[in-house]
Amino acid sequence: VSLILFSSLTYAASFIAGTIRGAPMHRNCEKDSSRADQNSPWGLIFDCDGVILESESLHREAYNAVFKEFSVDYDWSSEYYDVLQNTIGGGKPKMQHHFGKNGWPSSKIGPPPSTDDEKNFLIDALQDRKTEIYKEIISSGKVPVRPGFKRIVEEAKKIPGTKLAICSASTKDSCLFVLENLLGDEFLSNFDLILAGDDAPKRKPHPMIYQMASQMLAVPQNRCIVVEDSLIGLEAAKGADMKCVITYTPSTASQDFIGADGVFSELGDEPNVQVDAKGL
Repeated sequence: VSLILFSSLTYAASFIAGTIRGAPMHRNCEKDSSRADQNSPWGLIFDCDGVILESESLHREAYNAVFKEFSVDYDWSSEYYDVLQNTIGGGKPKMQHHFGKNGWPSSKIGPPPSTDDEKNFLIDALQDRKTEIYKEIISSGKVPVRPGFKRIVEEAKKIPGTKLAICSASTKDSCLFVLENLLGDEFLSNFDLILAGDDAPKRKPHPMIYQMASQMLAVPQNRCIVVEDSLIGLEAAKGADMKCVITYTPSTASQDFIGADGVFSELGDEPNVQVDAKGL
């Protein structure tokens, strides 16, 4: 998994330059994009936060903890964070947006930053420590996997031509830590590709991360199905010409998912299954 994530950094640069034509580590994938050809490869791609686990409150808890630790005079309410996380993709962009709109704060590092270098230094320091705090929460063992996720993966693996991927807006370090702790290495071996926010220079709602996944899986974009939990994710998937199924969380339930190919409160496990892999 680490090698897949690491290799995607070089791939992203090539993708931006327009030089990538396929993914050499997936040699057996055909390029037929016809939906009628059931023997063609198809991709099932999952977001991480909100899809594999309900993480919004955990991230907010970690941000507020790091603000307090760094003597940053901000505290994000659950209502505000719902708006923020459903508007801005990625942790650093969230803080940049908030500070830019509400004022760059002083901290234990020093007075409010004034230059771009100083601002980036503060953001990096806060994000690094926030990631550590978030890891501590995840490693507590008290965070469950959302119902139906493992079931859908196991069902999908039985369908010929399935390629599985995870595309997260989280930092690579945080994403991989969460996945390894929640799912374990054996279950993660089901996945052909894992991409994180660091791997795609343009964050959701830009479709870049899903476009990259399509090429790295060697599966046409119109034969990929994305499972997301938010409007940002839906816009990213649709921008990549992919089907998108929504499994919303309490913080995204009120969003208008026009254009989604399915909307569910959860994927569900028996006896509350809401959709199976063949029904996606």
